[in-house]
Amino acid sequence: MDIGVCLPTTIPGAQGRQLIEFARRAERLGFHSLTVADRVVYDNYDGIVSLAAAAAVTERIKLVTGILLAAYRPSPVELAKQLASLDRLSEGRLILGVSAGMREDDYAATGTDFHTRGRRLDATLEELRQVWQGAGPVPGVGPRPTNGDIPIWVGGHSPAGLRRAARYGIGWISPGGPPHKYPELVTKVKELWAEEKREGEPRMGANLYVSLGPDGQQLAMEHMHSYYAYMGQMVEHLAKGAVTDEGKLRDVVDGYAANGCDELLILSCTADPDHLDRIAAVVLG
Repeated sequence: MDIGVCLPTTIPGAQGRQLIEFARRAERLGFHSLTVADRVVYDNYDGIVSLAAAAAVTERIKLVTGILLAAYRPSPVELAKQLASLDRLSEGRLILGVSAGMREDDYAATGTDFHTRGRRLDATLEELRQVWQGAGPVPGVGPRPTNGDIPIWVGGHSPAGLRRAARYGIGWISPGGPPHKYPELVTKVKELWAEEKREGEPRMGANLYVSLGPDGQQLAMEHMHSYYAYMGQMVEHLAKGAVTDEGKLRDVVDGYAANGCDELLILSCTADPDHLDRIAAVVLG
């Protein structure tokens, strides 16, 4: 199982130099990918811009938008150009992870309709591929992706999200949850994959919040309560799901690997690059 790590773009107050060092160190330590989360109405860095900065200071590590809320971006053509530019800058290292999202205020802030986001996401994915193939609504939009296309990875727990993963994606990314529930979702995605007459096997991913060290539990609670404040009482349950113990982290990683996960994406609850060393010692050692 591959292990990726999320740039701490959603940690309020994270400094640009910390993100740059995070990217450099993630590659040096041997993580498979760098991911970014996506929000508008929050104190976070833009994911595409952040991955462009990471591309400039790395050479091998995969770059993943995990997850980009593509449906709240009003222009699929402009988005296609931005993503193709990032893919070219990184020499083909980009993987586009997408989902419909759950926060209505992100859509309101960009003047897009929250209630039709699923249908619009499907249409956006179709149009992105058309533009990248030179067949978009306005011919001549470039650049073309390095390899002619950009792999799409789809997230979301809803039936529509799972179906979208089977129809458009290289596979599916779980928002999180305990490893023992993961096999049910793996089975469901594979069933839908077969229904869509897709060849090969879907690539299965999962997200995991991790906060190690003496202040790990406190930092996890602070971050989760801030980032998921809109979820009300549910945030307590989410905060308890963050892994704050090295031994438990090893068990959770092994659990995901045993239950069909191809790539585990670790989200740090701190912007301190030294936290990567703690994580790597457990999951890459």
